[in-house]
Amino acid sequence: MRFRHGHLSIGIVLLPLLTVFAACQGGEGSSGADSAATREEISITAVYTGGEQKAFEAVLDDFMETNPSIEVTYRSAGDELPTVLETAVRGGNPPDLAMLPQPGVVADFAARDALQPLDFARQAVADNLGEYAVQLGTVDGTLYGFLVLTNNGSPIWYNVELFKQAGVNPPATWEELLEAAETLKASGVSTYSFGGADGWTLSAIFENIYLRTAGPEKYDQLARHEIPWTHPSVKEALQYMAQLFEDPDNIAGGPEGALETDFPTSVTQVFSDPPKAALTMIADFAYGVITDSTSAKPVSDFDVFDFPSIDGSEPSVVGGGDSVVMFTDSEAARALVEYLTTAQAAQTIVTEGPWSSLHTDLDPSAYPDPIRRRTGSGLLEAETFRFYLADLQPPEFGATVGQGLWKYFQDFLLNPDDVDGIAVKIEKAAAEAFE
Repeated sequence: MRFRHGHLSIGIVLLPLLTVFAACQGGEGSSGADSAATREEISITAVYTGGEQKAFEAVLDDFMETNPSIEVTYRSAGDELPTVLETAVRGGNPPDLAMLPQPGVVADFAARDALQPLDFARQAVADNLGEYAVQLGTVDGTLYGFLVLTNNGSPIWYNVELFKQAGVNPPATWEELLEAAETLKASGVSTYSFGGADGWTLSAIFENIYLRTAGPEKYDQLARHEIPWTHPSVKEALQYMAQLFEDPDNIAGGPEGALETDFPTSVTQVFSDPPKAALTMIADFAYGVITDSTSAKPVSDFDVFDFPSIDGSEPSVVGGGDSVVMFTDSEAARALVEYLTTAQAAQTIVTEGPWSSLHTDLDPSAYPDPIRRRTGSGLLEAETFRFYLADLQPPEFGATVGQGLWKYFQDFLLNPDDVDGIAVKIEKAAAEAFE
């Protein structure tokens, strides 16, 4: 299973390109009368392997069943997707379509005229997936991509038995969360499990806090660097974040140990025997880690609650996902793009795969279990949805291992008292990236 699709970098490393992309071509019928039965071939490339590949291919199978004249070939590029696509574009032989993990990657290809406009699907995207989906995939007024597979980055996963033993209920507000943390610690267990070795887990916590304290307008401004990272709204969010880090004894392994803990371990150690912490703040794809790597059962052993409201903030969700883009324009490629805006496609996506969907007509009962139903529905029930802020930045600043935001939030975990200092460092890196 892959995690946090958006953390893939678009760094260009030219590799020998295997002949992985076939040119689109239609089969030849034996006569003019047979030509109507010709199947037009198109290709789509993404990162998915294993179970995710099977799930995505189920979506394509549904499309082909309703469009029998079109044959879709799926090819996996794994985590080398940006490099493979870059090489294919430079060689003049890209796939017809692809699923891209970062809006910044979509914008980069669009800026180089490598993508075909999707304005023919703009209304369907707006009607079915919402105006933010249109905004997210629009570059210079033209739609080039839209979210198809989505994840909810705002759940907090907790050990049900530890909460019961401490007499703690899932908190709805920030104040209740801090009170619960003190009670859990007094019961003999650390509250927080942070996967600090993967810096994106920490940036996601900041993004959730910032969306709730600053609101969507400032979130968008910060994402575009229209306000600096030294802005009072940023420092306020950092001060809230510091409250999670300020007691090293209430973090599993302490801050240093957290920085050596990767994302999967930060999840499993909440549900190990014995558990090392009571909760972890991780996106909805933590579900698969829990069920694949522990014996914990949903609802009875593990459950989720929403990221808490801060000072009465409205329900909000930070998340990510993969957007469809079109490199080669054809009727068949357009048909698949349009299909991916439908409720039928959304239902297969959430039924067969580990993903959620923004589709407004999706019946929540399509999610296969109560917890996934809750996290998936949370995307639609929230007043505000925003893409991971780090993934909206230039890659060298926003979503690259060992530098930029991910690195600075790791530093902040070790030194949460230095709000002003970390804000200055982040702003310096942001200013350089946006030059």
